[in-house]
Amino acid sequence: MNWNVIFRQTHRWVSFVFLITVGFATYAAISGQDQTSMLFYLPLPPLFLLMATGLYLFIRPYVARWLGRTSGA
Repeated sequence: MNWNVIFRQTHRWVSFVFLITVGFATYAAISGQDQTSMLFYLPLPPLFLLMATGLYLFIRPYVARWLGRTSGA
């Protein structure tokens, strides 16, 4: 399997998990239940994974273009 496909699928699924955790944290905060500080840190792990996969997907075309130019010279 291609690494690009794996990163794209991971990015899509992690974005779904991030959406669910943010929704859960927002709902719990609005409902007025006993709020703990850990509730607000719940969306951070998926957010860091989104940042890592998103940066890879953003940088990949530029690196491929740069490597293509240097290998042709």
